[in-house]
Order: sequence, then structure tokens, then C-alpha cells
Amino acid sequence: MKKIFKYSLLVLTLSFFVSSVSMAQNSMTEKTAAEWVKKGEWRNGFKLKLYDGLDNVEFAKQYQKNKTLWDKAFTYLRTMNLDTLSVGKHLIDGESVFATVTDAATKPFEKTAWESHRKYIDLHLMIRGKERIGVMNPATAKVTDPYDATKDLAHYDINTKGTYYIADPETLLIFFPENSHRPVIHVDGYDKVKKVVVKILVAE
Repeated sequence: MKKIFKYSLLVLTLSFFVSSVSMAQNSMTEKTAAEWVKKGEWRNGFKLKLYDGLDNVEFAKQYQKNKTLWDKAFTYLRTMNLDTLSVGKHLIDGESVFATVTDAATKPFEKTAWESHRKYIDLHLMIRGKERIGVMNPATAKVTDPYDATKDLAHYDINTKGTYYIADPETLLIFFPENSHRPVIHVDGYDKVKKVVVKILVAE
């Protein structure tokens, strides 16, 4: 009887904990999320700043749901010598977290495109140089190339308006499925850039 009682108590405790976490995530506001981001418990020594357009609520939710993967991504960006990384794909935690390094020319604005992903979250960091990156809500845009699950990619009307930011080696830009982005836009003085994009599996 005592064993049954202890087991029941354990189940109730775990259920309460899971429920509390779920409620905390669902009730998170922009204010509480921004405070959480500013507090920086997620940093673990990671010093780069986050861009002004960050979706604080989604960042807080995704980090708390998948802390292990996010910590691996931040540790990778913090400890690796990014300058020496070769172009191509680098596994961090199998296909759950990996990095893609490019070293290529930026493009004129009209030659770039809006894109979004569903399976992965993108962390963009310039290793060398600067580029301009746009951000917008894909729910408000006309789809030009429907989502391709194999490529984890969809494209949108290039005339869609968005907000633009300068990406540099001191700033990390994070894009969730709700954030369509338009990367690789040319910035005067930076014809070629080296960058790393870390991809983290989306937590459901």
C-alpha cells in the first residue's frame, strides 16, 4: 500500500511539474521573455549580442524546451576558432544541431530572396565582413515556392516589405519558422563575406 501511495505521489508531482512548465511557457509575455533574455542565464559564457529584431518569446520557449541543443550551439560558437572553419557542413550533434559555413560574394538587393524554414531554427553569425538581412512574417507574404520538406525551405514574393538589419561578427541573428529572412544582401565595402549558420531542430 505504501509503495502504491509513493508511486502515486511521484506521478502527481511529475504531472504538476510538467503542467507548471507548460503553463509558464504558454503564459509568457513579451515583457517576461525580454527580461529572461536580458538576464542571460542561457549565455554560459557566450558574449555576443543578439540583434534588435529577436523574437524574445519564441527564443525563451524554444530554449527552455530544448536547452541541451541550444547550449551545444552556443558552446560551439563560443569555443570554435571560426576563422579557420572550412566551408561546408559541420556536425555539432548529428542532424539535431549542425553548422554550415560559407565564404562567398554578397548580392545586390534585387538578386536576393525571402526564405523560411519549418524544421530548423537558423542562427546567423558573420565570421568576416558584413551583410544586410531582412526579416518579415511569412504569414503576410505571397508564397512563390511552396514549402519543400526535403530542403526545409519555402520562398516568398521578393517585393514583400520587411525590416532590415546589418549582420556583423559581433551580432547573432536568430530566425524561427515565424521569421522569414532575406540574407546575403550587399553592404558597401564588403563584396565577399564568410559566415556560419547554425541550425537547431525546432522543438514542438
